[in-house]
Amino acid sequence: MHAHRWTQAVPLLAVLGSVIALGIGTSFAKQLFPLVGSLGTTALRVGFSAVLLVVLWRPWRWPLNRVDALSLLRYGVALGFMNLLFYMSLRTIPFGLAVAIEFSGPLAVAMFSSRKPIDFLWLALAVVGLGLLLPIGEGATALDPEGVAYALAAAFCWGSYIVFGKRVSHLHAGHSVALGLTVAAIAVVPLGAWQAGAALLQPSVLLYGLGVAAISSAIPISLEMVALKRLPQEAFGIMTSMEPAVAAVLGLIMLDEHLSALQWLAIVCTMLAAAGSALTAGPSAVKSVPADVVM
Repeated sequence: MHAHRWTQAVPLLAVLGSVIALGIGTSFAKQLFPLVGSLGTTALRVGFSAVLLVVLWRPWRWPLNRVDALSLLRYGVALGFMNLLFYMSLRTIPFGLAVAIEFSGPLAVAMFSSRKPIDFLWLALAVVGLGLLLPIGEGATALDPEGVAYALAAAFCWGSYIVFGKRVSHLHAGHSVALGLTVAAIAVVPLGAWQAGAALLQPSVLLYGLGVAAISSAIPISLEMVALKRLPQEAFGIMTSMEPAVAAVLGLIMLDEHLSALQWLAIVCTMLAAAGSALTAGPSAVKSVPADVVM
């Protein structure tokens, strides 16, 4: 009996561990901003993540045709700029709120791919959550408009990443993610090098960046693969809807980012919209997004 319960708990704990590791990695990454800026931090995070996953998965073992190569190119560019724009948003808005705003991307894709009446409820919750965060009302006037704009642009890239990701979903996950991150690194590392310059090559910065990449990529993707073998896609989507709350809590603990009651309400609305959308979407619509590349 106990063994059976533990078997059932393992995939849930794996998803939770993946989300927490990703949040911790991003919180550590934000602490690099004073040294190398948001672009330099993106370069370290994406660049080292690509190296780690290429070494781990050795994607050259699988053949790749021209159509898949072009799809991976679009997928990787969307992935790279999703990370870059998200990190740029973190310069001026709290971690948890940036994640909540960024969630509008995958939610939009889910809404467009479903026609169930119940989805209007999730859409309404998403709109309420986003409305509480956008700098257009009393509850959100403290948020920096530029930071919000970067988070919304990251949301658009996340939605594009999901759409392009479906076109390479027939490939092995390690193959597509490793090559996708390689393309992402080619797209954003030069921008980070341009901003940070020689500071990016300091041994302490490189070592810190490697640690961030390991926590943000190697650990989450390993845990996710454990979870996805035993957990339905709908349940996986519901579990990953915790990301905004986990980010907000880690932002409070690790970055001293305090949120207002309205901002917490916005996060709750976003989480309910994401969980509800995952619950009511069909298996074909609930395409998991590797957590190691989301934040």
